[in-house]
Amino acid sequence: MGDIPAGNAANGAKLFKTRCAQCHVVDAGAPHKTGPNLHGLFGRTSGTAAGFQYSAAMQKKQVTWDEKEMFVYLENPKKYVPGTKMIFAGFKKPQDRADVIAYLKEQS
Repeated sequence: MGDIPAGNAANGAKLFKTRCAQCHVVDAGAPHKTGPNLHGLFGRTSGTAAGFQYSAAMQKKQVTWDEKEMFVYLENPKKYVPGTKMIFAGFKKPQDRADVIAYLKEQS
């Protein structure tokens, strides 16, 4: 994997709204949707957001989310965590992944 490009949080917000927000929220204290609330994601271990029912695969992964792990995950979630409940196909463009990561970091 190459370097992660610099992310644009404003573009990441647009991508999140159109591609992620139907299943996820980023507001502190907001209830989970189909997917877990992503506020405070960075530094958290996969499958551990209180009150969300994760797949066994996500719980077993035991990865600590940082920019590098999230960059790989967002390209192809089902390849990164075989058996995940997440149905999203991923962001194929590195810049899109970097932008979403920048937005998530800004929101946490």
